[in-house]
Amino acid sequence: MDSHQTQKNNQPKRVAFVLGNGRSRLRLNLPELKKYGKIYGCNALYREYEPDFLIAVDEKMVREIANARWQFGKQVWTNPNKNVLKLEGFQFFNPHKDWSSGPTALWLASTHSYDEIYICGFDFQGAEGKLNNVYADTPNYRRSYEPATYFGNWVNQTEKVIREFRKIKYYRVIQDKKDFVPPILAGITENLSHITYDELKEDLHKAIFK
Repeated sequence: MDSHQTQKNNQPKRVAFVLGNGRSRLRLNLPELKKYGKIYGCNALYREYEPDFLIAVDEKMVREIANARWQFGKQVWTNPNKNVLKLEGFQFFNPHKDWSSGPTALWLASTHSYDEIYICGFDFQGAEGKLNNVYADTPNYRRSYEPATYFGNWVNQTEKVIREFRKIKYYRVIQDKKDFVPPILAGITENLSHITYDELKEDLHKAIFK
């Protein structure tokens, strides 16, 4: 993470945080995080926190947001599916982004030309074989005792984004160095690093300059 320790022309880095809903992100102090960059969140995050951008591609989740009328005056992005196009206040991907919410949020953030993006809560694996999601056992989510969700598509979509935007430095934040790193992501060393939440905390207390 040497890039965080250098300064050049005193220009602030453009930083973003993309939040998945894996349980590891519960360590984050979200209001504090917003001091350091833009926040891109997914799905039910809106229930407890207002990110700068919210991404939801599941129709049930989109309708929940619409019923709460939370989308008005905010950046809420979804796919232009036939059943949600008539809903007001949403931003629609064009063309249709037929991906899961987390990788779609990562892609959207990447199109906004940040220097660095921290990826939090992309745990991929389940928790002891069970569902790993902050919002398990709540409306529009599965039960915590159910088997872990297949994550192959999430990993493949995440890899595509990181390989497409090679000028952005990505940091996937994990609990500790023993945490699961998908082999196809482990193979990316040019612009992807895996750091712990303790390292993230240390990093954010340094001046973020380039």
